Amino acid sequence: MRCAVRRSLPCMAASRVRGAGKPESRLAMVRRARRINRELAEVYHYAHPELDFENAFELLVATVLSAQTTDLRVNQTTPALFAAYPTPDDLAAADPDELEELIRPTGFFRNKAKSLLGLSAMIRDDFGGEVPGRMADLVKLPGVGRKTAFVVLGNAFDVPGLTVDTHFGRLVRRWRLTEQTDPEKVEAEIAEIIPKSEWTMFSHRTIFHGRRICHSRKPACGACPIAALCPSYGEGETDPEKARKLLKYEMAGAPGQRLKPPPGYPGPPAPPAAGAPGDDSRAADA
Repeated sequence: MRCAVRRSLPCMAASRVRGAGKPESRLAMVRRARRINRELAEVYHYAHPELDFENAFELLVATVLSAQTTDLRVNQTTPALFAAYPTPDDLAAADPDELEELIRPTGFFRNKAKSLLGLSAMIRDDFGGEVPGRMADLVKLPGVGRKTAFVVLGNAFDVPGLTVDTHFGRLVRRWRLTEQTDPEKVEAEIAEIIPKSEWTMFSHRTIFHGRRICHSRKPACGACPIAALCPSYGEGETDPEKARKLLKYEMAGAPGQRLKPPPGYPGPPAPPAAGAPGDDSRAADA
């Protein structure tokens, strides 16, 4: 019997992975990893970057701002930021104090403002005002590491890449696809398992799954679509009804993190920041 969250709860086939027995061979692990990817592709057929952006520059800025905060907070902050500074030239010329105030809600705003001013100036001066489309160039920009570069390359330039954030690293270790903790080592090992053409979407699907079902502290094992493939099944709540109550975002019928979700997204859009244009909360309270 085939297991899938869209039709049933975890089935006994999971014991083949979870149960005692001889160690899993590398070939079996690779096959399991690719099946995980296929199963997640069916569940999260709408997976996408959860930052609002219209072009490569907006995605780069939003990704830098997303460090140590939620994508929702970034999405609630960037409309005013992009309205004030729509191009690298505009942002490079921004008053630091005014920029810091605009991005204050995202936290670490002084360091982030310094990075945004620096990367915008470099894009203006060294790259003709256009975000570069190569890893070697992107990582030269202030505040841009491999993770940020892969987000931009994969989603603005269609260059395959693995985005090893905290969710991604946690899940691939929970799935026992790697034991590495260093992001670059995780990236290298997963790159040998998942086909290159799937790197970007595997990243999105894995991150979606980590945010919605396979949470760090309370994974919703009883509502997991890949329980049959997970050697860590049982670390979280296995009762189906209790597990469903742990689901987040659109899985729970709640808003996602984007104010402007892409077509086909099954949940409602996130609300703008309180008091921002488009926010009706104050009128509703009156």
